[in-house]
Amino acid sequence: ILHRAGDGWDVAAFGAAAWPLYAADPVRHTLALTGLDRLRAGSDDAALLVTVRRGGEVIGAALRGGSHGVMVSALPPALAAPVVRRAVAADPDQRRVVGPAPEARAYAAAHAALTGGGTEVAMRQRLFRLVTLHRPAGVPGACRVAGPDDVDLLAGWQDAFADEVARALGPHPDARPGIVEAMRRGSGFVVWEHGGRPVAYAGARRPVAGMSRVGPVYTPPEHRGRGFGSAVTAAATAWAQEAGAREVCLFTDLANPVSNAIYPRIGYRPLHDALDLRFTTEG
Repeated sequence: ILHRAGDGWDVAAFGAAAWPLYAADPVRHTLALTGLDRLRAGSDDAALLVTVRRGGEVIGAALRGGSHGVMVSALPPALAAPVVRRAVAADPDQRRVVGPAPEARAYAAAHAALTGGGTEVAMRQRLFRLVTLHRPAGVPGACRVAGPDDVDLLAGWQDAFADEVARALGPHPDARPGIVEAMRRGSGFVVWEHGGRPVAYAGARRPVAGMSRVGPVYTPPEHRGRGFGSAVTAAATAWAQEAGAREVCLFTDLANPVSNAIYPRIGYRPLHDALDLRFTTEG
């Protein structure tokens, strides 16, 4: 079912249909849930909203908002081909697909078969779920929750993070409007300070379906190797729990061995590997 409303998309109908599927496993569907949350708030424009029913039960869902990739964590690989046929006709500007590796690969393969294009890996990630939080000991400094006066600082660091970690995803927009909007809607940003200077930060989404996702986490190069990243991640995790999250998760870049090593030390455990795949015009 393509959830259309006139010339646009029916976010309310899609949300009502897909919510039980997403909320049943909020960590697995973390991207879809925060994507749907942005659509409901009007922070993004819907570009694709599709569900698959068997009888009266929704057994699959995919969505895309704004410039994001198609989110397919709830689209079983066996359903990829029939969904892609309808989805591409309705949303021909798809450029990426994101999700657990099997689901992302299946969607990308169906997209390539239909369009005659190709696929390349933009980023390999791993999804981690918090089991028990362990705050690192002995890290100098302390944390504080960022406010409006910190927007320029956070935007500069977020741009640096995107340049360093996510350059394969293409050009990134000015981070300031997104940070201001995230603060307004209840997300948190935690800054770690040492010697009166900010040395690291981490964001945490406002809880959706009892789940909050931590990220991005960034420490400028000159402050690395002292535990600030671990400490600020733990502080952002604690903020998410205090904000009402029953589940806290985060993604790591598999190309970064440091992040994949430090998060288990503060209580995160890996769930599955995920892919961000870019569609190309040549097969």
